[in-house]
Formats: sequence, C-alpha cells, structure tokens
Amino acid sequence: MDARVEGPTTSRSDPSAVGELDERFAEILVGHWRPQMAALPSKGDVTKLVDDILALLFPQHAADAAISVGEAAARLAGVRAEIGRVLCAVVTRGRSLELAERFMTLLPGIYEHLLADAEAIAAGDPAAESLDEVIVAYPGFLAITVHRIAHGLHRLGTPILPRLLAEIAHTRTGIDIHPGATIGRSVSIDHGTGVVIGESAVIGDEVKIYQGVTLGALSVSKSAVGAKRHPTIEDRVVLYANATVLGGETRVGHDSVIGGNVWLTTSVPPRSFVHNVSETRVRSASDLLESSEYSI
Repeated sequence: MDARVEGPTTSRSDPSAVGELDERFAEILVGHWRPQMAALPSKGDVTKLVDDILALLFPQHAADAAISVGEAAARLAGVRAEIGRVLCAVVTRGRSLELAERFMTLLPGIYEHLLADAEAIAAGDPAAESLDEVIVAYPGFLAITVHRIAHGLHRLGTPILPRLLAEIAHTRTGIDIHPGATIGRSVSIDHGTGVVIGESAVIGDEVKIYQGVTLGALSVSKSAVGAKRHPTIEDRVVLYANATVLGGETRVGHDSVIGGNVWLTTSVPPRSFVHNVSETRVRSASDLLESSEYSI
C-alpha cells in the first residue's frame, strides 16, 4: 500500500505562493517570540561555566600543570563573576551578585563531598586504575560533580540555571539527576547510562548505583508539585542495573541490596535483599537441534 503525506497545496513552481506561506509562518513565530525568551542564559555560557568550575576544582580538567594560591584566588573570583553574569539574564543585577556570593560560600563543602565521591568510586571499582582516571574520565563522577553544583544553586532558589546545568550533565553522560535531589557522601554511579533520579529523591551515604536505575514517582500528576514523590535510599544501599524504585513513601533500608531489573514500589527494611526469581536453563546444542522447542 502506498503511503502518502499530505502537505500544503502550494506548487513548487509558484515562488510567490511559497514566499507568502513563509511570511505567514514567520508572523506566527514572531508572535510566540516573547522578549524575555532572549534573556535566558545561553547554553554556551552555562557550558563554559561548568568547564571553568571543573578546571578550578580539579587540575585534571585544566591546562595548567600547577597554579599558585594567588592564581587560584583569582580564578575563584572569576567564577563568582561568571555566575553573576549568567544569572543577570533571569534576575536583577543585585540578586545575581547575592546568589553568586552565597554559592561561593557553599563551594568548599561541595569540593569536600566531591573528593569523597571520587575516592569511593576509585575504591569500589576494580577497573579504576587511579583517582585521576576517575576524576577525568568517569561519567558517573562528572554527573555527580555537576549535580552538586546545581543542587547548591537550587537550594539558594536560583531560577533556571540549575536545570540547565543538569541538562549539560545529562547530555554528556546519559545520567539525568534533578537538581532538587539530595545526595549524601561517598556516592558512586558506576557506568551510569540511563540513570534517572527525581527531584525529591533522597540518597544516603556510600550508596552505589549502577546503569539504568530509576528513582522515580508513582504519579506524574501536576497536582503533586511540592510533594515528596520520589523514594528515599538509606546509607550503604546497592542498586543494581535497571532497578526501578518508585514513590515518595518508598524507603529502602540501610545496607540493602536491590537486584537488577527489580520493580519496587513498597518500602523494605534494613539489610534486605530484593531480587527477581527467574529460571535459567542450560542445554547442549545437540539437544536443541533434536527438540521441537525453539525460542526466537
């Protein structure tokens, strides 16, 4: 059967009609182009801010082999000014300077947490050959780094910028963490592709998360704004690949293990082991050829 796509009836041989169509569509576009849209922070500026903070905190991301205390202080001042400049697009000049100043007071604590995260990843992954490798090459560490920066700004009530930061991390790593999520110390995301962590999720200390894990909500109703929609994961929990834990009332007790592909919507007590029950059969090739049972 032939597939047809119906479109405008304007003839390609009629340039004037095409021009009129373009002009009408252009009017529609301009009608939706609000002046304040141009005032949003550009993704280019936000990307540069991420890279500058990374290079400031970790020499593994910088071009310099070493810097002096004075140079480090100057770069801190530069990051402060850059945050203020980016925020001027969405808040007043005075407010942007206030937010930038308050964020800089959070940065030492963020840095301390990030060092603990990197050490936890290096200690827990047999494939990690050094702390430098974790810092410069592990997507899980990059995602946590950007999240801790975004979360700090989110706590200060900063508009727009935290979400733009989260999306940069998502684009680079495939890990999607809402800036509102609360993440404890020494947390490691191993591999990480496909991890989704919702806004009101709370994650304790020394938690390990593998690829494809979702900490999500049972409902996506808009009426749930401000409610605790995402689960709480207590200390030293391991969440294996593709585990899904849903609901604001769902709590995974400390020192528990949630197995791969588990779907969990109820709380489990501390030291639980939650897993799927499956059957694996091993057969020889000759048995398979003689049998009429085939699995495609």
